[in-house]
Amino acid sequence: MPTINLPNADRSISAYTLSGTPIPFVQHKASDFNRIAYAAAHVVADPLASNDPWLTPAIDWDTTLKFRHRLWDLGLGVAEAMDTAQRGMGLGWAEAQELIRRAQAEARTRDDSLIAYGAGTDHLQAGPDVTIDAIIAAYEEQVGFVEGEGGRVILMASRALAAAAKTPDDYAKVYSRILSQVKQPVVMHWLGEMFDPALAGYWGHVDHDAAMDVCLDVIAANADKVDGIKISLLSAEKEIAMRRRLPASVKMYTGDDFNYAELIAGDNQGYSHALLGIFDAIAPAASAGLAALGKGDEKAFHDLLAPTVPLSRHIFAAPTRFYKTGVVFLAYLNGLQDHFQMIGGQQSTRSVQHLSELFRLADKARVLSDPELAVKRMNAVLNVNSVSA
Repeated sequence: MPTINLPNADRSISAYTLSGTPIPFVQHKASDFNRIAYAAAHVVADPLASNDPWLTPAIDWDTTLKFRHRLWDLGLGVAEAMDTAQRGMGLGWAEAQELIRRAQAEARTRDDSLIAYGAGTDHLQAGPDVTIDAIIAAYEEQVGFVEGEGGRVILMASRALAAAAKTPDDYAKVYSRILSQVKQPVVMHWLGEMFDPALAGYWGHVDHDAAMDVCLDVIAANADKVDGIKISLLSAEKEIAMRRRLPASVKMYTGDDFNYAELIAGDNQGYSHALLGIFDAIAPAASAGLAALGKGDEKAFHDLLAPTVPLSRHIFAAPTRFYKTGVVFLAYLNGLQDHFQMIGGQQSTRSVQHLSELFRLADKARVLSDPELAVKRMNAVLNVNSVSA
């Protein structure tokens, strides 16, 4: 196995010899799984575009869409135009519309393409002067666009609503109005403030337990329009508590990138499906684990996924909103894109120390698909940052 010099926490540099045997890429069908599993997919920047990355996104559409086919080949669904795609952190609504159009066109070329699309209010500038009616109209515009393209909706949390709502009743009004109009049941998404600080106090309460009561009331009142809910609070206890209170027809989709393995495996009272950003980064491991679980082999499921959890916790470490950098870095290491550039220049949000530890953990998790290539590309990043090979 190859060896690479990596910086350590004490600023020293030492040799690291890779030891992980890569998990092979094995195609699966979603029907091989006994859980529904979406990977929230990233977008690939165009590094040669003549643009100002902080101001104008430039997207490599061919590579971005090729990556979606890879996820489908593994039996995973695609959660499109979500926060992993840098929605609200480089990807605006105009670019999201183009992404949705293109992804839906690709999905139509296959009979196994599970996909759903984020619809929110991010084209509406959040502020105290924004009215609840304006927020409803913004949601209607985006939901209408997704449905007009023939897509299923993931109803994203709204920064504008978080800023404008004065009581929990404002949330109930907005969600009830939108849910009453959707053409087919949606996946709701409660994104915690650790992922997006602008969403603090969502559902009208800073306390998550009180917020959960409001959210559950909204779901219960509109259960026929809700396929499921994804919660991203990084708390297994809160997810399980909510899961046990959902109407029987409503699924829990874990968004917990710290505890997903145990939540998907479940307990004697239920389990969670998945809608996870980390599944973008560890797709072959996720697919193999879910296939094992589908065969009733829970031990193999944990053997495959347990080593990925420390990696995921590192990628999603605070400030959690910068996790997209780690996801894209792994795609670069694994040869799924030819560069480590991101829209909005977000590749700069994590340190060389962080990326070096990510490399070690990815090796231990067996998700470096080609160790020799990964070392070559890691060295390129280190050299740019004055760390000699």
